[in-house]
This record gives sequence, C-alpha cells and structure tokens, in this order.
Amino acid sequence: MTEAPASTFESLVTDYYAPLYRFAYSLSKNAEDAGDLTQQTFLIYARKGDSVRDEGKIKSWLFTTLYREFLRKARRDKTTAPVDQEILEENEDPLPVDSLRQLEAKEAVEFLHTLEPQYREPLILFYMEDLAYKEIAELLEIPIGTVMSRLSRGKEQLKSRLSANLRK
Repeated sequence: MTEAPASTFESLVTDYYAPLYRFAYSLSKNAEDAGDLTQQTFLIYARKGDSVRDEGKIKSWLFTTLYREFLRKARRDKTTAPVDQEILEENEDPLPVDSLRQLEAKEAVEFLHTLEPQYREPLILFYMEDLAYKEIAELLEIPIGTVMSRLSRGKEQLKSRLSANLRK
C-alpha cells in the first residue's frame, strides 16, 4: 500500500474539504457525522488514491467514495439524524444582505431536506456542489437520463412545496 504524496494530498484537502463536507452534511444531516465521513474519505484517498490514474477524475472519485461510505454507515446504523437547526443557523452568512432572500434560501434548504433522497441528492450535487450530470451519474451509479429526470422532478417538488408555503 503506497500513500499519496503529501503536497498533492494537502492541496486536495484544501481544494475539496469544504465541498465534500457540505455534501456529507447534506446526506447525514449531522455535523459530527459529516466531519467523520469527510475525514474517512481523505483517509481512504491517502491509502488508495494512487489507484486514480486520471487526475481529472479525482473530484468524482472523492465524492463517490464519500457517498459509498455514507451508504455503508447508513446500512450499519439503519438511522440518520435529523437536521440540527442550530448548526444551520450558525453556518448562515452573518451579514444580512437581504433578509427576505435569506429567509427564502433557508426555507428552500429546509424543504430540500424534506425531499426523498433520490431527488434531494442529485439537486444538492448539481446546485450546491456544481457537479456535472455525468459526474452525478457516476457518483450515484445511475444513468444520465435518470439524473436529469430526478433533477426535474426534484425541482418540481421543491417549487410546489415553496409555492404552497407562500400561500399560507
């Protein structure tokens, strides 16, 4: 077992820790689990990263590894924690640029977490992590057409829930 070079490894952590953590948090809905998943992903990369031959695929490899670790842990635990509102509020931008826009964004994230995982995960990967359809398809191990369909259906569900909330 050879380990990844330190300088490359450090730059990968610098480049990808935050997006991987956000993805892990969106999956686990728990800050500690998100941190553990992210660290486990980098530990696996440190041990097996030399198997990635195409440097252009490292980002996808990291996200796929994190997702697989989440699934492994979820199978083992059989439960996931609910969203901790205090953590969400701590991570909000402290500068109130536009209170209404922040409120709408917060509601959108809350409604996003109520969607079924099959719709929520592609939406998070596409809009929050800026992954391409192909990368999402590889990560979730589903066809690109399914990714596009789930994105469309997820957006419709989200839009419907936001509209219903506005009518209240």
